[in-house]
Amino acid sequence: MSNEIIEKPRLWTGNHYNEGIGRDDIFDKLREECGVFGVFGHPHASDLSYYGLHALQHRGEESAGICTVDTADNNKFNYYRGMGLVKEVFDKEKLDMLSGDRSIGHVRYSTAGESKLANAQPLIFRYRDGDLAVATNGNIVNAPEIRKELEMAGSIFQTSSDTEVIAHLIARSPKDFETAAKEALQRIVGGFAFLIMTNDKLIVASDPNGLRPLAMGRIGDGYVFSSETCAFETIGAEYMRDVQPGELLILDANGMRKDRYAEVERRATCAMEYIYFARPDSDIHGINIHSARKRMGQQLAIESFVDADIVIGVPDSSISAAIGYAEQTGIPYELGLIKNKYTGRTFIQPSQELREKGVKMKLSAVRKVVEGKRVVMIDDSIVRGTTSRRIVNLLREAGALEVHVQITSPPFKNPCYYGIDTPDRKELIASFRTVEEIRKEINADSLAFLSDEGFVESVGGNDGEHNRGMCLACFDNDYPTPVDEDSDKSCSC
Repeated sequence: MSNEIIEKPRLWTGNHYNEGIGRDDIFDKLREECGVFGVFGHPHASDLSYYGLHALQHRGEESAGICTVDTADNNKFNYYRGMGLVKEVFDKEKLDMLSGDRSIGHVRYSTAGESKLANAQPLIFRYRDGDLAVATNGNIVNAPEIRKELEMAGSIFQTSSDTEVIAHLIARSPKDFETAAKEALQRIVGGFAFLIMTNDKLIVASDPNGLRPLAMGRIGDGYVFSSETCAFETIGAEYMRDVQPGELLILDANGMRKDRYAEVERRATCAMEYIYFARPDSDIHGINIHSARKRMGQQLAIESFVDADIVIGVPDSSISAAIGYAEQTGIPYELGLIKNKYTGRTFIQPSQELREKGVKMKLSAVRKVVEGKRVVMIDDSIVRGTTSRRIVNLLREAGALEVHVQITSPPFKNPCYYGIDTPDRKELIASFRTVEEIRKEINADSLAFLSDEGFVESVGGNDGEHNRGMCLACFDNDYPTPVDEDSDKSCSC
């Protein structure tokens, strides 16, 4: 049996600051995917999940949820989901009601128009063998065709999330849960990290290419799983290893068993995790994110040195790279841009004039630092170009003599189909303009991107693997799986 914490019913929410984040944001940065966190075999599973999800908050700010299994109470499901930040969704009273020694949790980012409580995860279902909870980070490329097939066979979908597809595949299978889950995973194509929980089992799975990160740790006698290792530090867990591509872990009363549902096709961890998404204190496949970004900045300085007075980074993801650039060149690193963390992710504004002023609500130039200076501005990527232009103009208004923009990734030319909310190809400025044309568009004195080779070498990794085990499709159009360019590219986790 399951036990949901009941509040006033609301399937569609409004009036919270981060509703529909992304499309109407002042800045056109790439959007985080989602974050998952799981606990197995710890008496305070919900508390650990709360702190773990808080550490993963940067991966999704629109909704949060936790589902627990209480083995002391006949393996009963307890769950709660809500719209907003983790600290807004949960309080002590709610966490106390989420009793159990097993849990899966989720923080979610969605596109505008999909800000529904119904889509908040973990998704919870009743099926013939009891309760089923699913949480995922990523995107299923072939979800539309599987969904259509299932609907033709009589399935009734309750959400617009890709994640529901795998629940229906499992529920419709006549086979036991483990076999059904394995066969369901074999049917789907994309980039994903799954946590699938029933009343007596937890299944953990990574896609055959390892596109989305997923790590395993230990705390006491229990296991923990997280999209990023930074969450382990928060709860005092010990990192064990990364879940491998195509790997299937089954945890139940007998402990943990390792299996595979697919062979490794080509390890291809998302490059943007290293460049932008992951927290600097996280490690992916043994590579520290802060250190990798510093090396990107150093390599950028080697490839595209510009004589200047100061180096600054666009907060927060480019600070590490700016430090690396400064160390390599000997040009002083300065705090030239300040980010206001308390303005929320979107603005409701009556005019374009006020919208432009909103830029300064979110980011401010330190006039006394940049005034009269030749500035090298380090950033992680250029998407449509509007963000870079606004920041360059912000620095010029503050008195910068020159603004040289250096990007720690190759030109972002191609859309992502694996869980990052990217525009159509025609909206990606690098897909149809030269570097010189982009420079003019963003009003910079010079512009340089890190080369593909320089990026791969900066991150490191296994030299024997293609691109050292990374997916660079957004730069080189070499997708590790079949993709349909007409499909929805939004983050559908």
